[in-house]
Amino acid sequence: MKAFTYERVSSPAQAAAAVAQHPGAKFIAGGTNLFDLMKLQIETPAHLVDINSLNLDQIEPTPEGGLRIGALVRNTDLAADERIRRDYGVLSRALLAGASGQLRNRATTAGNLLQRTRCPYFYDTAQPCNKREPGSGCSALDGVSRQLGIIGVSEACIATNPSDMAVAMRALDAMVETVDAGGTTRTIPIAEFHRLPGDTPHIETVLEPGELITAVTLPPPVGGKQIYRKVRDRASYAFALISVAAIVQQDGTGRVALGGVAHKPWRVDGADAELRRGAKAATAALLAGAKPTRDNAFKIPLVERTVAAVLTEART
Repeated sequence: MKAFTYERVSSPAQAAAAVAQHPGAKFIAGGTNLFDLMKLQIETPAHLVDINSLNLDQIEPTPEGGLRIGALVRNTDLAADERIRRDYGVLSRALLAGASGQLRNRATTAGNLLQRTRCPYFYDTAQPCNKREPGSGCSALDGVSRQLGIIGVSEACIATNPSDMAVAMRALDAMVETVDAGGTTRTIPIAEFHRLPGDTPHIETVLEPGELITAVTLPPPVGGKQIYRKVRDRASYAFALISVAAIVQQDGTGRVALGGVAHKPWRVDGADAELRRGAKAATAALLAGAKPTRDNAFKIPLVERTVAAVLTEART
């Protein structure tokens, strides 16, 4: 790990300003992903800004009837909150499917949204990776790609987003609140928060340098049967081969989002419209234009079977 300086801050705007003043600086909260990357020298921030003392660890009702989740709310606390379990069950289930209990006790809402890919070539500093070193190439294209993306990929990157929580939040149409170094706030729909790789896979979100996530807002409860189904190589502490977050109403309408298939949580409006016609129609809309590799082509029928199982469960 390379040497770095460290400071604590007392307000979100001060935190954003501190990072903006130090090129390459990073915010630190739970550190469950960042510290691992620093040990491998994949991330080498010269300055860390500790935001743990900020008052961003509350879950509060909004005037519209939804919930505002502070950026520092720990994953364990969010999953266990009575309101989340009752009205946003898909989110609670997604959180409990991620990582281990010890990691969930430290991991934060904002950090979960910002965690970086688990592509093996991103973690192997001896291999070219456009996400780690822009312009160096993508080793996964001709390498082992079983875990990697099949939709929204590019010639520069086929990595996937590793977050379970973000998939559920995409199904729920969450909004991400931020503040920048000048104190200006904005609200970003989660559908627009993560970027596809294109030619710049190292730019993973629409956040500007120094912009700090302060909260995630959930809309009023939508009801319906809410299910999160994660398919992985082992029963615990494994990232998704594919995952399905679904909200299905009694009339058969609903929403479906996928994890483990793209650079961002994957949801297509046309697929939501096809849910009443069944899993094949919904999957065809979700994965239209998919470009799987030889290693991960199995994900297409796996998505179809998993969506079918989820719809069957939702309608029983």
